[in-house]
Amino acid sequence: MKNDNCIFCKLANGDIPTRTLYEDQDYRVIMDASPATRGHALVIPKDHYENLYEIPEDVAAGAVRVAKRVALVMKDKLGTAGLNLVQNNGEAAGQTVMHFHMHIIPRYVDDKAMLLWKHLDLSDAELDAIKDTING
Repeated sequence: MKNDNCIFCKLANGDIPTRTLYEDQDYRVIMDASPATRGHALVIPKDHYENLYEIPEDVAAGAVRVAKRVALVMKDKLGTAGLNLVQNNGEAAGQTVMHFHMHIIPRYVDDKAMLLWKHLDLSDAELDAIKDTING
């Protein structure tokens, strides 16, 4: 189902022109309008799901399959040295459009596009407590 107020629903369903790299009945892969690297693309399901918490598992798995297909073509055609597959959920995690999507960010040697975070220094007891909370 589409959300008529969602910009990514409009992009995924062809209501707004895009630089499409791949399309099937369920997904559209488009070039990111503000790319981090050459070839940066977005995998967007055509149906509206806000985030990973809402998307059905089979649709999420399909997005990964599509991302792999496009990533292999990028590796061949663009000569990428690696890639980041990024999927943000919620504003606190950097999600700016509330429609599930995955970033395929091709990586090149010395491209300077870094995904960084400060590593926490947690004790074994703290790590065990977190594990127990999640598993409990």
